[in-house]
Amino acid sequence: MQQIRTRVMGILNVTPDSFSDGGNFQTFDDALLQAEALIGAGADILDVGGESTRPYAEPVSLEEELARTIPLIKAVRSRHTIPISIDTTKAEVARQALAAGADIINDISALKKDPEMIAVAASTNVPVIIMHMQGTPADMQNRPSYSNVVDDILAFLEERINWMVQNGVNRERIIVDPGIGFGKTITHNLSIIKHLDRFRSLGLQVLLGHSRKSFLGHLTGLEAEQRDLPTAVVSALAVPHQVDIIRVHDVAATRQALQVAEAIFQAE
Repeated sequence: MQQIRTRVMGILNVTPDSFSDGGNFQTFDDALLQAEALIGAGADILDVGGESTRPYAEPVSLEEELARTIPLIKAVRSRHTIPISIDTTKAEVARQALAAGADIINDISALKKDPEMIAVAASTNVPVIIMHMQGTPADMQNRPSYSNVVDDILAFLEERINWMVQNGVNRERIIVDPGIGFGKTITHNLSIIKHLDRFRSLGLQVLLGHSRKSFLGHLTGLEAEQRDLPTAVVSALAVPHQVDIIRVHDVAATRQALQVAEAIFQAE
C-alpha cells in the first residue's frame, strides 16, 4: 500500500468577523501566539487571512488587509520555516505577502476577482490554490443550485486551470479546492465530500476546507466553536480519497484523526 500523509493547514484569521473565530486573534500579539500554537500542534502549513469570507461578509480595504497580514507573516517567517499561505483575493496583498515570506497564494475567487492576480501568480513559482464558489461571500448562500454539483465544480475548475496555464502558470503549481460551504447547500456539501475522489481526476493536489462549517452545525446542532469533533470525522473520511491538504482550525484534533485514518487505510 502506498504511504500517504495528508498535510494539515492551520487557519489563522486576523479578522474581527470570521464566522467561528472572528476577533479572537485580531491583535498582533494574539495572532502571533495563535500561529505558534498551530505550529506547535503540528500544522504543516499556516494559512493567514485578513478578510472574512463568511456568508454575507463585507469586503475590507487593501490598506486594512495589508496591515492585518503582512506584519504577522514577517514575524512568523523570522521565527519558523513553515510554509505560509496568504488567503486573499487581492493581487497587491498576495504580492506583498510573498515578499514578506509567504509561500502559497490561496485565492477563493480562483483568480477571478482581481485581474492583476494572474500576473502575480505567473511571475512566481509558488503554489496557487483556486477554489470554487458560486456567487460571492455577500450572496453565495442565496438559493445556490447546480445541475450536478460535482460535475459543475469540476467543469469550473478545469476552465480556470486551463485559463491559468494559458496565462503563464504551470499546471503542476495549481491546487484545487471544491469550496465546501461557498454557494452550497447541506446536500451539495455532503455530495462533494462523498465524491472527493473525483477531484483527483484533474491530476492536481486537492485541498478540503470544511472546518466548523455550517453544514456540520445543521447536522449536529453544535455552534461553530463546538464543531471540531465533526470536523475531525470528515477529515478522517477524506483520507481514502487521498485529499492532499486539510484546512482546519483545530490542528491537534485533525492530526490525531488523520493518524488513525491513515494507519487504517494503509493496513493490509
